Amino acid sequence: MSDRREFLKAAGAALTTSIFTGNVRGANDRIRVAFIGTGRMGTDSLETALKLPNVEVPVVCDVYQPNLEKAIAASGRGGDGTPDARPKAKGVTDFRDVLADKSIDAVNISTPDHWHAYMTVEACKNGKDVYVEKPICVAIDEGRKMVQAARKYDRVVQVGTWQRSGVHFQKAVEIVTSGKLGKVTFVRTWNYGHQSQEGIGNPPDSDPPPGLDWNMWLGPAPMRPFNSNRFGVHPREYSRFRWFWDYAGGMMTDWGIHLLDIVQMAFAETEPKAITGLGGKFYLQDDRETPDTLQVTYEYPYGMVATYEDRECNAQSMFKHGYGILFHGTEATLFVDRAGFELVPEKGSQIEAQSMRAEGEPLLEHWRNFLECIKTRKHPTSDIEIGLHSTTTAILGNMAYRSKLRLDWDAQHETTEQLEARHMLKREYRKPWKLEV
Repeated sequence: MSDRREFLKAAGAALTTSIFTGNVRGANDRIRVAFIGTGRMGTDSLETALKLPNVEVPVVCDVYQPNLEKAIAASGRGGDGTPDARPKAKGVTDFRDVLADKSIDAVNISTPDHWHAYMTVEACKNGKDVYVEKPICVAIDEGRKMVQAARKYDRVVQVGTWQRSGVHFQKAVEIVTSGKLGKVTFVRTWNYGHQSQEGIGNPPDSDPPPGLDWNMWLGPAPMRPFNSNRFGVHPREYSRFRWFWDYAGGMMTDWGIHLLDIVQMAFAETEPKAITGLGGKFYLQDDRETPDTLQVTYEYPYGMVATYEDRECNAQSMFKHGYGILFHGTEATLFVDRAGFELVPEKGSQIEAQSMRAEGEPLLEHWRNFLECIKTRKHPTSDIEIGLHSTTTAILGNMAYRSKLRLDWDAQHETTEQLEARHMLKREYRKPWKLEV
């Protein structure tokens, strides 16, 4: 345990170390950022980045023409929505054209999850700083290679776990780390909802729609016939690719990572030492592969258990919130979500009740931090190593569920004691794609 503490101290110190190697030096220089993947999340980031005066967006990239056209239009509006506030970006369909452009300083990667690792590594190799969406990868081995690439090529890599830039999340973490809650032995995180039983439906395989390069969308994932749910673009939802194992990890890696990221932020980024997962597809009758009911339990090495729960058939929850985090301490309980936090003292405790509502724009602050680090060459708020810790924890939850094993995790060597689960730490890439640092 002492070795682990020393490691965490060293890691914390590294986050303040200047590693200037970039092309952008002047405080007033424009930073040229290209956006790869321009669905809902990519467009959200694009519009957020354009609110900052030192951002220039010369190129946007997507394999789906309708998304690309929307992003081109958004690039010319500016962050305040004013028409023609800035020159419109050039639209391209092959991300390799973006990475080969030496005038680009940084890229935003908001593609489906199965592309995150490859594009991040290649961007680093091509001298680009990176803002990559969470989860950073589909398999843990990919994530380690992303960290290696960032360090080898001296790149700034920010992960899109933007809650860390929220003032009230930071204050909530300070309350936990200060010891105000007393001894924390249990943390609960959750997503609860009530969908119709039809879910996303069961559309048949079909030809891809006009303007979509399906082969490029699949990339390193296995070849599959086009299916509208696997592709998942929907006018009122974030893409449905999240519910298929080839590309993502369901609610565990889509939402669970956001919640567990804050838990681990409060406990020195430590990963769990044991993981169990139970659940299944018990309610929904659609064609998704990921579970609609899931409970994952994590044991941490400092004497704490944390759980992640997801269900889609019942929305009743603690504090009347469909998602959140509860830190249970001997002196008080702390609830936090994106709306704010509430501190509830235990009976007989000397702690006073406290609450705080969310303020500011955390996603905007996350982008501001990223751009500042491009200039200073410091590690950002959600540095890629931190992103790997949080992504690892989420992926381990899915591994425990899918393998039906209690997993004992060796964080130092990034492997499981259970030999029969180790094949899940990696994934094969479809030719000709290779993940090489």
